[in-house]
Amino acid sequence: MAQPDNKKFFENLTGAGKAIAVLTSGGDAQGMNAAVRAVVRMGIYVGAKVYFVHEGYQGMVDGGDNIKEANWESVSSMLQVGGTVIGSARCKDFRTHEGRLKAAHNLVKRGITNLCVIGGDGSLTGANLFREEWSGLLAELVQQDLIDEEAAQKYSALHIVGMVGSIDNDFCGTDMTIGTDSALHRIIEVVDAIMTTAQSHQRTFVLEVMGRHCGYLALVSALACGADWVLIPEMPPEDGWEEKMCQKLSAKRAGMKRLNIIIVAEGAIDRNNQPITSEHVKNLVVRCLGFDTRVTILGHVQRGGTPSAFDRILASRMGVEAVLALLETTANTPACVVSLCGNQSVRLPLMECVQMTQQVQKAMDEKKFEEAVRLRGRSFENNLRTYKLLAHRKPESELPQSNYNVAVLNVGAPAAGMNAAVRSAVRVGISEGHKMFAVSDGFEGFYKGQIKEVKWADVGGWTGQGGSLLGTKRTLPAKYIEKIAEQMRKYNINALLVIGGFEALECLLQLNEARSHYEEFCIPLCMLPATISNNVPGTDLSIGADTALNAIVETCDRIKQSASGTKHRVFIIETMGGYCGYLASVGGLAAGADAAYIYEEPFDIRDLQSNVEHLTEKMKTSIQRGLILRNENSNENYTTDFIYQLYSEEGRGVFDCRKNVLGHMQQGGAPSPFDRNFGTKIAAKAMQWITKKLNESYRQGRVFANTEDSACLLGMRRRAMVFQPVVQLKDETDFVHRIPKEQWWLKLRPLMKILAKYKTSYDVSDSGQLEHVALNQPREFEATAAI
Repeated sequence: MAQPDNKKFFENLTGAGKAIAVLTSGGDAQGMNAAVRAVVRMGIYVGAKVYFVHEGYQGMVDGGDNIKEANWESVSSMLQVGGTVIGSARCKDFRTHEGRLKAAHNLVKRGITNLCVIGGDGSLTGANLFREEWSGLLAELVQQDLIDEEAAQKYSALHIVGMVGSIDNDFCGTDMTIGTDSALHRIIEVVDAIMTTAQSHQRTFVLEVMGRHCGYLALVSALACGADWVLIPEMPPEDGWEEKMCQKLSAKRAGMKRLNIIIVAEGAIDRNNQPITSEHVKNLVVRCLGFDTRVTILGHVQRGGTPSAFDRILASRMGVEAVLALLETTANTPACVVSLCGNQSVRLPLMECVQMTQQVQKAMDEKKFEEAVRLRGRSFENNLRTYKLLAHRKPESELPQSNYNVAVLNVGAPAAGMNAAVRSAVRVGISEGHKMFAVSDGFEGFYKGQIKEVKWADVGGWTGQGGSLLGTKRTLPAKYIEKIAEQMRKYNINALLVIGGFEALECLLQLNEARSHYEEFCIPLCMLPATISNNVPGTDLSIGADTALNAIVETCDRIKQSASGTKHRVFIIETMGGYCGYLASVGGLAAGADAAYIYEEPFDIRDLQSNVEHLTEKMKTSIQRGLILRNENSNENYTTDFIYQLYSEEGRGVFDCRKNVLGHMQQGGAPSPFDRNFGTKIAAKAMQWITKKLNESYRQGRVFANTEDSACLLGMRRRAMVFQPVVQLKDETDFVHRIPKEQWWLKLRPLMKILAKYKTSYDVSDSGQLEHVALNQPREFEATAAI
C-alpha cells in the first residue's frame, strides 16, 4: 500500500542484524519492568536480538550469565510487578577504566552495540561516558588480543538511549519520570489513611517523604491532599517560618479543623542550607502549640508495590520509542533520552538534560532558590505556584475587591477529581476577590434555586473525596432557560464555571445560543472536562479518567492472578465509556491485554476468529492467560456474552473462558493523585481566565461578554493547556455517538497490538526529531504531564 510522503511507518525500519541490551541501574522504580518488557518485545518484533543485562552495570562488567538473550515469553507477567526483575545495583567497578574495558569486551563478544539504559542521571551520565570512550576501549581490546580488527571495525560505534526511572522526578527535560506516579499513589494512600486516625484524636501528623535533592513528591502530595505546610529543598521557607507555620496550624484548629498535616521532603533545608528534619518539625509543634503530634517516615514503601496505570503506559510508550530511536540512530547521533512533554514522547540530548539537572543542585548550593525552581521546569514551577495559592489564605484586608459573583457547578456523571477542581476554583476565586457560589445538582438545582455562597473553609478536605459533593445531574439547561436566567439575575451571577463531561459541553453550547435572547448569559462561561470516558472534544484528557484506568488495571491484575496455577484461561472484560474506547484501549495497554474491541475501530467475525487463533497459538507456549477488553458499546451485535460464547466454543480443549463486567466500580473510589493534581491545576487556571475576562468585559457598571472566546473549554492539547471556544468545537464533535471525531489515543492502539505479538501498521511520524531542552518557554501554565 502506497503511504503518503509525509508519513513515516515503523514497518520500514528494521532491526535485523542488530543487538540491543537493556539494563536497569541505580535506585529501582515501579514501571521499570513495563519499560523492559516494551524494549524486549519491540526489539524482537523488528527482528533484533535483545539481551537482558542483569544487576545493572555490575552485570555488564562481570559478564557471563548476567548477559542473557531474552525471548518473547521471558517478559510475560512482569508488567504488573514493581521494582525491576532484571535487578539493579550501584556499581563501583564501572566507574573505573578497567571496569568499562571489561564491559566493552562483554558486549562486543555478543555483538551488542545498542544500549538501552533505564535509570537516573548518574546511570545515564555513566552510559554517555562509556559511549565516548568506546572507540578507545575497542583499540585497547585489539592491542590486548581480546578482539580482532574485524570485530573492532564491525562494532565501531555504540548507540545509547536512556529512559529515566526515578521515583523522585528529579531529572530535567521530562515532565514525569517512570515511577513517580506510583510513588505518589503510595504516599496518598498513607495520607488518606492517616487522616482518619488524626481526625479521631485531633492530632498533627508530620510525614517525611523521599526526595533527597528534589521536593517533587512532597510538593505534589501536599497539593493532592491539601496539606497545611510543606517543606522542600528547592524553596526553603523564609526566616521566621516556624512562627508562621505555628500560627497557621493554630488558626486551622480554631476554625474547627481536627487535624493538621505537614509534609517534609527528606532533603528539606532552610535558607542557610541547614537540614530541616521531621523530628525537628514535630518538636517545634509540641513546644510552641502543645498539639499531640506524630511523625511517620514513609521510607521504601514509596518504591514498592505495583506500578500505577500511568507508569505502565508511560514506560510502555517510552520503551517502544527507545527502540525506534536506536533503529534510527547513526554514528553521529548524540546519546538521547526519551522524555515526556505534556502528552507527547520526545527525544532530548542526554547530556543537555544531565547538565541542567546538575545546575539545579548548583543553584541550591549557591542559595539561588528561585533559579533552582525555574530549572526544575514548568511542571514543578506551576505546582509550587498553585500550592501557594491554595494553601495560604490571605487576610481579608489584602484581598482585591472585585464585586463579581462566580458560580460553580457539576454536570453529568460523577468523576473522581471533580471535588478537587471545585475546591481549587472556590479558593482561587476568593483569592481574586470574587464571591463564590456553589450550585447543587447541576442545572436542575440551578433552576430550583439551590445556590449558596461558599467560603474558604467550606471546601477544606475536598481533594481526597470521590464522586461529586455538590451533586450532579445530566439535566440540560435549554428546557429551563428562563428559570435559570431568573436565578442568574437574583444572585447577580457574573461568570459560570461548569465542571463535567459531554453534557457540560452541550450545556455550554445551549447557554451560548441563549445569549441572543437573555443578556444574563452574556458573561464569561468556562468548562472543565471531567468524565471517566474521556470523550470530550478539545482535550486529550479529562478529570477522572486516570482514576477509572487504575480501577480497571487493578481489577485486571486480580482477575489474571485468579487463574495462576490453573489451566489455560482467557478473560473477557467489559469496560464503560459509552461509544468512546479510551478506557478499553488504554486500559488494555496498561493491563497487557491481547485485544480491545472498540466502536472507533470496527471489527467483524473474521477479526474475532483471528484473535481466537492468535490466543490458541499463544497458549501453546508457557503463557497461560489471555485478556480481552471490550468497550460497552463497541458493537450492538457482538456483545460481551456473544464474544464470551464464541471464545468458549472456539477455544474448547485449549483454553476456557470467564467474563466480567466491571460496571460502576470504574466511577467510584478516591481520586488518584494525578486526577487530584490535574483537577486542582486546571481549575486554578480557569479561574484566572475568568478574572481576566471579567475585567475585560466590564463596561458601564456591568459585565457584558457575548463573543465566541468568552464561552470556552479549557483542555489539554499535546503539550499545552488551551482555551477553545465551544462553538469551534462543534465541527470536531460526533454528537450522535458523543465522541470527538479525532482522538489522539487511537495512535496508542498499535502499541498494544505489537506488545501482544500482532502484525500491525504503526505511524511513527511524530517520533524521530531530536529536540533541545528548552528553558525560557512561556510558562504561564504548563500542560500537566499526561498519559
